[in-house]
Amino acid sequence: MARRAFVVVIDAAGAGALPDTVAYGDPADSDTLAHVAEAVGGLRLPTLQALGLGCIRPILGVPPATAPVLHGRLAPQGPGKESTTGHWELMGVVAPAPLPVYPDGFPPAVLARLDAVVGGTGFLCNAPYSGTDVIRDFGARHLRTGKLILYTSADSVLQLAAHHDVLCEEALLERCARVRHEVMVGPHAVGRVIARPFAGPPGAFRRTEGRRDFAVRPPGRSYLDVLSERGVPVHAVGKTHDLFAGVGFTHEHPGSSNARALAETSVLVDELDHGLVFVNLVETDQLYGHRKDPDGFHVALQRIDAEVARWLARLGSDDLLVLTADHGVDPTAPHTDHTREHVPLLARFAGDAGREHHGPFADVGASVHAWLAGARNSGLTGRSFV
Repeated sequence: MARRAFVVVIDAAGAGALPDTVAYGDPADSDTLAHVAEAVGGLRLPTLQALGLGCIRPILGVPPATAPVLHGRLAPQGPGKESTTGHWELMGVVAPAPLPVYPDGFPPAVLARLDAVVGGTGFLCNAPYSGTDVIRDFGARHLRTGKLILYTSADSVLQLAAHHDVLCEEALLERCARVRHEVMVGPHAVGRVIARPFAGPPGAFRRTEGRRDFAVRPPGRSYLDVLSERGVPVHAVGKTHDLFAGVGFTHEHPGSSNARALAETSVLVDELDHGLVFVNLVETDQLYGHRKDPDGFHVALQRIDAEVARWLARLGSDDLLVLTADHGVDPTAPHTDHTREHVPLLARFAGDAGREHHGPFADVGASVHAWLAGARNSGLTGRSFV
């Protein structure tokens, strides 16, 4: 079968609290899309509305569709509320235990090992911090001293920020790769070591598009592995490749911005013969969610909505399109971190018949496997909806 599947993750576009949301320090009514909609006076997303986004749950400005595609909400089976575990679960890998987090910063023993690996520069910050605030608050001192900016968040991450004038992007990536493989292992195996290059003068620092995520390897086989081993091309667009440490992918395409990721996906919609395209659209999370900017979040959704309309005009009966998310980042939460939420599911394919489907994240991977390989017995978690 010369079929194609496109799985598009709208990062952080959560769709309502899970039963254990409060245990993660999030409001009991966490609901990213609904609260973004309320903040902007209603979402205006004609394509997603027609596909059935308003059939999933009440969202201001998005009424239920008259002829929706398959729609519903998905829930994680494992712990966490971050991109790494969220994307893993979409492809059938459930983390057996929470990934390590550092709410009080990294301990002295880890700091000493980190410093030896990065060259003895020393560090600034070493605490949970907003990525934009940390360069605003520590950037000038970083320029004066040469010390790298080290920070984390509520997620299982270690982030290193460096100005281009202190450490070139290539050198920052090299140090982060060494941190990933030489230090943050074993009990300290965080989900991601993230390189955060930035540029500009004090007072006008800006993060560049050179971000790179060095993820821990998934703890088990995924549907990406199953498909690639069967000879099915598996394409990554954006940070999906990094989140799986490259495991299971056969091709990688850039996508550090939504514009680039959408453009790369559009080329694949036009030119790909068969296979899976797994896309992450990062800006709803990175640029707008963490910064509590519902207007920016809405504009990003509108640009996605317009591009999806163009894809739909070019997709055929042998194509599966899945639109979903990996977690939430509710702008009404008292913090700037992710929120533990359901994620939306919209799936357009021949025979979708407007059905409602609710289940675990892994149903996405199971469905892609069934669609592309014509098989259901993969040995992995998840139930196909196709």
